Amino acid sequence: MELGKQFSDKALKDFKLIDLAVENHDQQAYAELLQRYRKPVYHMILKMIRNVDDAEDLTIEAFAKAFRNLHKFKKDFTFSTWLFRIATNNTIDFIRKKRLDTMSLNTSFSDDNGESVNIDVEDRNLNPQEEAIKAQKIELVQLFVTKLPAKYQRLVRLRYFDELSYDEIAKELNAPLGTVKAQLHRARELMYDLVKGKKEHI
Repeated sequence: MELGKQFSDKALKDFKLIDLAVENHDQQAYAELLQRYRKPVYHMILKMIRNVDDAEDLTIEAFAKAFRNLHKFKKDFTFSTWLFRIATNNTIDFIRKKRLDTMSLNTSFSDDNGESVNIDVEDRNLNPQEEAIKAQKIELVQLFVTKLPAKYQRLVRLRYFDELSYDEIAKELNAPLGTVKAQLHRARELMYDLVKGKKEHI
């Protein structure tokens, strides 16, 4: 199969990274995929829900789910198309749960070749899979949480492991809500920095 004729260099590089990640459990390959797509995924989710904190959480969830299912990825289309579909469906499930009405279901983005891609929104209920997604998210965060400064570790554990709301965390720590949000934002940035900086050992 002559991939080069139908895929951009960027997409071909993604395929190589996916092979390394799946076949060799290469953590640096996972890290590079995260680095390449974190911002586009985050901005797409933010457009859908217009809430910075939720968009950051949902970005982590999207990558957790994608990485857990990476072995199922088929090279019939680009990784970015597949990843955006996962992120979109996960965000729509979140919106349904929250009953938010802030987005249009007509979601599209440009792929590596600059062509507009419409995302097929699957009308499905993820309830049976919620525990699995939670486990994936915890596993992704678990990789990095122990490397965070102590004050951030507790915040991250309360948010992602105990699944407390921002208000509940503020009460638990007896801290202002704004401080909790700012510190969680910083903790996520530090985790992403850790992802970028790691080579063969995490």
